[in-house]
Amino acid sequence: MNISIGELSRRTGVKVPTIRYYEGAGLMPAPTRTEGKQRRYLETEISRLNFIRHARELGFEIQAIRELLALSTEPDRSCAEVDGIARRHMAEVERRIGQLVALRGELGSVRGRGVNSRTALAGIGVAIGPCG
Repeated sequence: MNISIGELSRRTGVKVPTIRYYEGAGLMPAPTRTEGKQRRYLETEISRLNFIRHARELGFEIQAIRELLALSTEPDRSCAEVDGIARRHMAEVERRIGQLVALRGELGSVRGRGVNSRTALAGIGVAIGPCG
C-alpha cells in the first residue's frame, strides 16, 4: 500500500521538509508520484525513515547513515565496515564530551567569580554589561 508524505510524517515523527531533504540527500529512495505529482511511499519506507531518524538522534552524520543503509542492503559487505563507522562516531562523541567537560569547568569558574562586571565572562569570550 502506498502512503502520502504527510502520512509518512505522522507515522515516523519526521517533518515533511526533512523527509524531502533526506530524499535529496539520497537517504530515502525517490517515491512514486501520482498524476497530481504527490509523493507516494511504500509502507516499508516507514522502518527506513525510523532508522534514519534514530541515527540522526544519535548524532550520526548524513554520510555515515548513507553508508549504514548501503551496508544493510549489501549483506556480502564486511561487518568490520559497520564497526568502523561506529568507532569513528564514538571518537567524535568522546571529543564532544571533552569539549563539554571543559565548558562546564569554564562556566563553573565564571560562576565562582560572580557575574557582575563586563569582564566576568571574558575568559570564555563573552562581554556583558553590569548586572543591575
